[in-house]
Amino acid sequence: MISRDQWRAFEQQPWMQSVEFAVGILLIIASPLAGVIPGPGGIFVFAAGLALVLRTSMWAKRRYVHFKRWQPKAGRWADWGLRRESAKRREAIAKERKLAETALETPESR
Repeated sequence: MISRDQWRAFEQQPWMQSVEFAVGILLIIASPLAGVIPGPGGIFVFAAGLALVLRTSMWAKRRYVHFKRWQPKAGRWADWGLRRESAKRREAIAKERKLAETALETPESR
């Protein structure tokens, strides 16, 4: 049985990252074909391809960050769909900030 550390070392090899990137691009290209089939198949195929591309490409990560700044609502949905830890952290910070703001309000300002 392979351990987690061995698997991570295997995934960090340059040729494996190239394979993951290529598979991600193929899944993104194939998503319209899967979208023709009844059901939401194309969405899941596209999401899997996007996740693989974002894991392996710094260029894609920069474009993703640019997209999130341009369209924050869509970026929030993408983060939620990709189950990103940074999205969970940002949501928790926003909730804390909102609670702090409501606690600081005085009864006269309401």
